[in-house]
Amino acid sequence: MERQAQIDDSAGAGQGSPLRTCVVSRVKRAPEELIRFVVDPEGRVVADLGRRLPGRGVWVTAERSTVAEAVKRNAFVKSFRSRVVVPADLPHQIERLLLRRVADALSLSNKAGLVTTGFTRIEAALGGGAVAALVHGTDAAEDGAGKLDRIFRAVARDAGRPAPIIRLLNVEELSLALGRSNVVHAALSAGGATNKFLNEASRVVRFRSDTPASSGESAAP
Repeated sequence: MERQAQIDDSAGAGQGSPLRTCVVSRVKRAPEELIRFVVDPEGRVVADLGRRLPGRGVWVTAERSTVAEAVKRNAFVKSFRSRVVVPADLPHQIERLLLRRVADALSLSNKAGLVTTGFTRIEAALGGGAVAALVHGTDAAEDGAGKLDRIFRAVARDAGRPAPIIRLLNVEELSLALGRSNVVHAALSAGGATNKFLNEASRVVRFRSDTPASSGESAAP
């Protein structure tokens, strides 16, 4: 008989919290490497990406394929020990929620005064070594993005620091997040809000690529 999946009642897991067990792989991981799921008042399984919702939690490795396998195996029904509703497109729903968190984090970075837009202004900021991360729309032209990328990587290499380049949101989504029209490229200065943005971007990359968080995968494509 399959061993009963672990149920966790704590919604406050985070850095330094005990390891949690993925109900699919049975591998123990740090909470930030998994997604916590709870049951809402209507009996539907929902992703608790902020790990703050009340109720009993079930943990699944933060990879698209693993979440899809959890749906396929009825792992949520078995783990919650009740007739819960599991959306067939749960992996897609999670990806959209993760991208929403990326956009929200970018918006916060902008409100903190850490975002520069406009090709010429970004180029100048790169030359001054003031850029901690580059963002391009997924539909941005390759020539412009490539030129900025080459400058950024060269400056970062000389400074001995990473050069994260993010391409997760399209131009329309970038524009909405920043409250400006036709944002194709953006540069972020160092700061707490930028760190949060990079963390959220990394979650999307890991979810899509099935790369565990412990591998140190960059948020850059």
